[in-house]
Amino acid sequence: MSLFDKIFPPKKHKLSSGSIVYEKRTRNIIIIPLILIMFFVSIKITGFNFTMLIENGKNFFTILKDIFRPNMSYLKNVINPLIDTIKMSFLGSFLGAILSVPFAFLASTNMVNNKFINWIVRILFSIMRTIPTLVNALIATYIFGLGTFAGTVAIFIFSFSYVGKLTYEQIETVNMGAFEAMISMGYTKSMAFIKGIIPQILPVYLSTALYNFEGNVRYAAILGYVGAGGLGLLLNENVAWREYQNTGTILLCLLATVFVIETITSHFRRKLN
Repeated sequence: MSLFDKIFPPKKHKLSSGSIVYEKRTRNIIIIPLILIMFFVSIKITGFNFTMLIENGKNFFTILKDIFRPNMSYLKNVINPLIDTIKMSFLGSFLGAILSVPFAFLASTNMVNNKFINWIVRILFSIMRTIPTLVNALIATYIFGLGTFAGTVAIFIFSFSYVGKLTYEQIETVNMGAFEAMISMGYTKSMAFIKGIIPQILPVYLSTALYNFEGNVRYAAILGYVGAGGLGLLLNENVAWREYQNTGTILLCLLATVFVIETITSHFRRKLN
């Protein structure tokens, strides 16, 4: 018997047949203290101060009060940046989704029987997906200059890696019967992929691309913080100057836009499914 069993012996129950059954021991007596220790260590490391949270929390509600009283006269200043945000989200998402398909083909082990190529493309997807969109936008502004083009490039990079990963995983789960039949009839592998695999993955692929687009509209709204254009420039300016009523107007427009886009894309995703 182990030391743990000696300290915390398992409960035993005697059945009517006379046999003895040992109840599975709970590990809570070890898990709960460990969680509490980790909790207090985290408080110590992060410098969390509950008193400061209570004392300064009133400032949060002061800001919220101004945000919930949007300055509608500022609306005319929001329209063009909002359109820029939608345009760079759509273009980056569209190009990323389209160009991810041939790379997803190369990453799929059932399409390309070359582990080195599979590995290289998958590593490419992982690296591009790991770098935050905001960091991509910051790098793009150094390369291409300030403006929406840098934001479009950042969104393209994320969309390419996100849709590409989900697409190659979908490709690897399809029924290969139609693909193999076309290969035996003399089709090239690329033509057999287009005619035999694409129709199978198309609904999920389009649903993923639409979901990616609606998410990118939200991400694009903060890219202006690093000079990538769109609503982020206005948000940065108004928060810096503590113009919270103008900030409320920007957020209201963004909320309405995201709601409309989510409603439209959700409708199409339901149709596809």
